Amino acid sequence: MSKAWQGEWKRLDDSRVLIPRTGRMRVDGLVFASEALMASILSDQSLQQVQNVATLPGIVGRSMAMPDIHWGYGFPIGGVAAFDANDGVVSPGGVGYDINCGVRVLKTPYGWEDVAPRIEALVKGLFRNIPCGVGSKRKDLKVSEAEERRVLEKGAQWAVEAGYGEAGDAEHIEAEGRIPGADPSAVSNRALQRGRPQIGTLGSGNHFVEIGVVDAVFEAKLADAFGLSEGQVLVLIHTGSRGLGHQVCDDAIRVMLDASRRYGIDLPDRQLCCAPVSSPEGKRYLSAMAAAANFAFANRQLITHWVRETFRRALSKDASLPVLYDVAHNIAKLETHEVEGAKRKLCVHRKGATRAFGPGHPEVPEAFRDVGQPVLIPGDMGRSSFILAGTARSMEESFGSTCHGAGRTMSRKGAKRAAKGRDIRKELSARGVTVMAAGRGTLAEEMPEAYKDVSEVVEVVHAAGIGNKVARLKPMGVVKG
Repeated sequence: MSKAWQGEWKRLDDSRVLIPRTGRMRVDGLVFASEALMASILSDQSLQQVQNVATLPGIVGRSMAMPDIHWGYGFPIGGVAAFDANDGVVSPGGVGYDINCGVRVLKTPYGWEDVAPRIEALVKGLFRNIPCGVGSKRKDLKVSEAEERRVLEKGAQWAVEAGYGEAGDAEHIEAEGRIPGADPSAVSNRALQRGRPQIGTLGSGNHFVEIGVVDAVFEAKLADAFGLSEGQVLVLIHTGSRGLGHQVCDDAIRVMLDASRRYGIDLPDRQLCCAPVSSPEGKRYLSAMAAAANFAFANRQLITHWVRETFRRALSKDASLPVLYDVAHNIAKLETHEVEGAKRKLCVHRKGATRAFGPGHPEVPEAFRDVGQPVLIPGDMGRSSFILAGTARSMEESFGSTCHGAGRTMSRKGAKRAAKGRDIRKELSARGVTVMAAGRGTLAEEMPEAYKDVSEVVEVVHAAGIGNKVARLKPMGVVKG
């Protein structure tokens, strides 16, 4: 267990904590956290990581963290940092190993009373149709190396064109499911080999497909704009770029460790290895990262197809399950933001943080432009998930970013120890949640107590104004990786 953090901090208001600039820090740190959540946050060294990120060249604004913050590789999970596109850096640690791990929500025409009698059949069908678990592969989808390269270039659009989607799907995906600048030649053969058999699979760890029901609507106008209503059943898909993204990160870290030395970047932690955004190494990483992100968008699109098939077999062959939205929460993107009254091109790192663009932004789909981008915040297997809307305040203060989930409070090993002798599946069933997983170990690692209460996390970002609560979802059935 890591030691408690002992650094200096002061509370600005009920939702914000400032870490004053000291030592080598170039900017202040800012953490969105309530009094209750700070007790957990202070228990590890994640705030030290906020300080470390603040030392990197070209950082703009503040080194930030969301209330779901916890210790990660280099950057904290829940970290947000923007760097000048000309004078700043890009760091693989600011994206993470699961590039474009993200969430998609599908709307269904069903209410709780329609789905509840069929929930076990639906969960079994999803478990059967979507491979999950460590190293899971699809046997019925063979992708050649040439085809895989097209996946990396086109993202979700590749899947739609291949018959695994519907008209309009791409319009409701961040960046329309295709990050520009992707270059498959920047991706190693090892990464391609790892990714090819895994496309269309859920993976392991905290990845899941969840059937949930809207049990509370907080803002009727926003819910109407999103097409949501109380009692409506939705489906959440949470997964990323699988082994391909992991390998892209691993490859980049080796390059960046050398690049940091050659460019004279003094690192407080080797895990923050980086290169100038404008350097050959920086550009190559961004191209490989975009390719991995596109793989993840395609992966969620394929899983969407099999979710739709499962629902149509179990309930109605004519059922429509449109995409509400799809957002990445492990990514670095070149974006233009207003800083101190001037527009600047920045490389915005969101690691365990979700884009939350506000009303009027041109990248928000036209259907939502008047109210802001849908923001998708999953919880754990036994508690709620949330749908929020991006805000003007998030654009002003957090580079259009907010939290991404609950945030772990236990390591996976710690969760397994705490679950010893318990039947997590039975406990969840008693809560009214039907669960299937690749193994008992996954259920132990992912039990609800391993996470913060997402309701507390969401309350902080709502109170801070960087995400408006729209609806709450109660889990009904879950397939875990």
